[in-house]
Amino acid sequence: MTKKREAGTERWTMPDDLQGVRLHFVGIKGTGMAALVEILSDRGAVITGSDVAERFYTDEILEKRGIQAQPFSADNIDDGIACVIYSSAYSPDKNPDLAEAVRRGVPLLLYSEALGEVSARSYGCGICGVHGKTTTTGLTGTILKELDLPSQVLAGSVIASFGDRCTMTSSSFAPGKRNIFAAETCEYQRHFMAFCPRKIILTAVESDHQDYYPTYADILAAFVEYACLLPEGGELIYCADDKGASEAAAQAAQERPDIKLVPYGTQAAGGYRLSFGRVEGGKQYFSIGGLGEFALQVPGRHNARNATAAVALCCQLLREYGKHPADYIEEIKRGLLNFRGGKRRSEIIARTKTPLGQELIVIDDYGHHPTAIATTLAGYREFYKGHKIIVDFMSHTYTRTAALLEEFASSFSSADSVIINRIYGSAREDASASPVTGEILAERASAHHKAVAYRGEFAEAAEEVFRQISEPSGADYPDGYLFVTMGAGDNWKTGTILLDRLRGQAKGNLAE
Repeated sequence: MTKKREAGTERWTMPDDLQGVRLHFVGIKGTGMAALVEILSDRGAVITGSDVAERFYTDEILEKRGIQAQPFSADNIDDGIACVIYSSAYSPDKNPDLAEAVRRGVPLLLYSEALGEVSARSYGCGICGVHGKTTTTGLTGTILKELDLPSQVLAGSVIASFGDRCTMTSSSFAPGKRNIFAAETCEYQRHFMAFCPRKIILTAVESDHQDYYPTYADILAAFVEYACLLPEGGELIYCADDKGASEAAAQAAQERPDIKLVPYGTQAAGGYRLSFGRVEGGKQYFSIGGLGEFALQVPGRHNARNATAAVALCCQLLREYGKHPADYIEEIKRGLLNFRGGKRRSEIIARTKTPLGQELIVIDDYGHHPTAIATTLAGYREFYKGHKIIVDFMSHTYTRTAALLEEFASSFSSADSVIINRIYGSAREDASASPVTGEILAERASAHHKAVAYRGEFAEAAEEVFRQISEPSGADYPDGYLFVTMGAGDNWKTGTILLDRLRGQAKGNLAE
């Protein structure tokens, strides 16, 4: 039997054997929560969960496991549940499931704590950074699928090459073996401090989450603290091209000289030095140290860096398991070519035609930090030559927008046309007290870009895009249009409205 605890007493310890162990998830539809459901279900746990009634893309993931999310209710909890795992969006003083668990003495674990429990029983590899961690995790898992290593990988989004899942479980994975567990780990509120890493990828450190880390020094300290969780001889694989990641690595090494630093990138010394190559035929080519030339089918030099990080981790893991990376180059190349991106990560939503018959590619991307916006759009400019790039951006949180206003305003240089929506606020914020609005962001962006329009609502933004794609592009844009919805909010709906209008018009033309 699993030991219970009273609220505030000893934390539940996850058993090595989860076969038949009952777990209940509160907020089960969250991306990370649904991914953890997949991981623990693969290990034999019996899972139930609760959430709001609104349907999310994760419902399909859960339903494939035979799990139907129930409404929040004290009736969801009984004494046979070993532990309740919950999202940080909910608390025992407001959620009926959690309140009932506390009343019964059923143990509670935050999602991040549960992730830490899994990592403690595996060879844990934490993938972190202000940018790129989801893509890097997806790339890592896609390579590991090709390698003969027992592994599970958890990403913060659905990954196409995982079979449209958030997780990957290799064919050689087996409970009780020395399995690798590679997971995306989040810096917000220091959630990653519950993880137990043996290796860490650090992609980038910049000022972000200003509601929790008011200064750059605050967020830098958190990443250094996380790196110092590594055991003696543990490896910190860091991006030498990123000033913040390099600074964090240097500080971690100063505090913990027993940690091994493994740099990657164009500025890296050693085996993971990156060299950019050509872009042709829907692929970008690049070389990594003495390992040879590789290719990706996703755009952007930032993704070549993410791929290099994934290759570095997988090569280090091969060595850990007594294998030589040079014997697995073809498998690594195949893994990189198989990667198609993740949901809301340069995700191609549709390829269709404009009213004048030109190509229109609609992409949705989660980029919500100025650096991510600039590098992603630059990647599109290189990858989609001959297209007019129209970006619809919705800034996420008033605190981030205010703190990085000028950086946001100057981040759209690779786009031909910029549309700014209202700000997507956090429930933690008071919008009325904010010194910044979407209109102010659009005004500041106009100082850096010649074609900026403020369209607060999605229907207005879709109408603006429709107007632009209905104009003859001439010789300037011979290949047509690329329309990108970008941000961590819900402005992906702009793309949906636009596509619905185009379909309606096509039907109308057909009827005529």
